[in-house]
Amino acid sequence: MARIGFLACNGTLAGSERRRADAYEHDLSVAAIEPAVLSAGHEFCVIDWEAPLEAFSGLDLVLLGTVWNYQDKETAFLGRLDELDTQGVIICNPPEVVRWNIDKRYLAEMADRGVPTVPTHWVDNAKADDIRQAQRHFSSDRIVAKRQIGAGAEGQFLFGGDNPIPEGWKAERPMMLQPFLPSIQSEGEYSFIFIDGEPSHVLNKRAASGEYRIQSLYGGTEIAASPAAKDFASAQHAFDRIPFDAPLYARIDMVRGEDGKLLLMEAELIEPYLYPEQGPELGPRLAHGIVKRLEARQPATT
Repeated sequence: MARIGFLACNGTLAGSERRRADAYEHDLSVAAIEPAVLSAGHEFCVIDWEAPLEAFSGLDLVLLGTVWNYQDKETAFLGRLDELDTQGVIICNPPEVVRWNIDKRYLAEMADRGVPTVPTHWVDNAKADDIRQAQRHFSSDRIVAKRQIGAGAEGQFLFGGDNPIPEGWKAERPMMLQPFLPSIQSEGEYSFIFIDGEPSHVLNKRAASGEYRIQSLYGGTEIAASPAAKDFASAQHAFDRIPFDAPLYARIDMVRGEDGKLLLMEAELIEPYLYPEQGPELGPRLAHGIVKRLEARQPATT
């Protein structure tokens, strides 16, 4: 019997005084995964990734779960993963995958690998002039500015239209600047969930009226989707270009470009919400992948 840890943070843990408004997604994730792990004959626990290291004693494998504050503590977060790795804990997804995925410059590598992506300017310490330059370069009045190390649309800005660029605006961190794609409001974003290298389920995420951010924190909603074959092929192509062996889980987020084809918005490999409501087999599929990794770690017997 192995002991499986689901890593969370003080914003998602049950009973936390600082619980986030979207922490119900943590509850839904645990409710989907825990029974499947128990049915596979293993123990399951939820633990704050920032807990003292001794709290992780006896864990055989950890899921990165709902570590939804890592983007503001990336050095400590990566250090914790290294500590667990040194102790022989299986980490899903592995530290080398996390290091590649934590900075959104990986999207430039995906583009180099032949994946159509949202056009992007990469800027350190972006200023108002950089936004204006992006407007000219992309021939787009509206520009979205995102953190290169970020999650959940935190620290994200939309400039242009009803949101003029404030004089003197600057972001004191590396940013990515992208043209606003109208399809995010008219059609929404598509998320393709892959578990252990296989497609699991697909959903369409829509922003609330007057919004463009599709996360539930901003009123976004989602429904199960059955994409056209060409759209699924686009997602599969993006997944296949991830430069690692198939991770336990991946969420490929895509939005439609002006040419009608899906563009990669993000390949989420760290702590994506995997939408168990739209994927009722999520728990058993993850448990199967967990068992496979545990068995692969076992020494061969003769």
